[in-house]
Amino acid sequence: MPTNNTANPFETGDDEIERFALEECIKRQRVDHRVAVMVWPAAHCELAVKFAKLSARVTAADREANQQNVEGRILASGYGNEIRYASLDLPNIPDDLPDEPYDIIVIRYGLSHLPYLEARAVIRQFMLKLRIGGKLYVSILGINSELGDGYEDREKTVEERFCNLAPAMIKKYNIKGKVCLYSERNLFLLLLEAGASVLRTLTTTYGNVKAVAVRV
Repeated sequence: MPTNNTANPFETGDDEIERFALEECIKRQRVDHRVAVMVWPAAHCELAVKFAKLSARVTAADREANQQNVEGRILASGYGNEIRYASLDLPNIPDDLPDEPYDIIVIRYGLSHLPYLEARAVIRQFMLKLRIGGKLYVSILGINSELGDGYEDREKTVEERFCNLAPAMIKKYNIKGKVCLYSERNLFLLLLEAGASVLRTLTTTYGNVKAVAVRV
């Protein structure tokens, strides 16, 4: 994910798909009062804290290299009883994660750093971490966003599409390594092929794509 100080369209505080997930948490709390949520990657834990404020049990999952940072942010948030860190570095997903099965899983752009076929396998594993009726909220980098400018694999099929961004985009957004960029249809098919029931997809103003799917 972008990490520089440029005002960027890929990590905003007003993310529609995250708002959908928070609204879903509120609805479920009215019925069950035992809502379990996982956020990956946890990053600065801002979303994990929003769920914790709604009384959800939250797993803030991130790479082992980020453990100290994530745990520090959890402690500083004052929600240490509601949020737990879990080590998770795609494509490897642990067999057992805290508080699974989940009602809600939010994936924030991390899938873009995997080839399509690996991303499909990961989605299948995430779906198994959901309880029946649980929902998956996915954000992914879009091929029709600014990141698609100069992207060498643009004309390839999504199954073959995996390369570095153009140098100007790497410099601007600090997104290093190979990525797979998606259209809205690509994300829809990724979820469908992984066995999810897709409830909605959308393309943001900036060209990135998002989806909501449910385990049936």
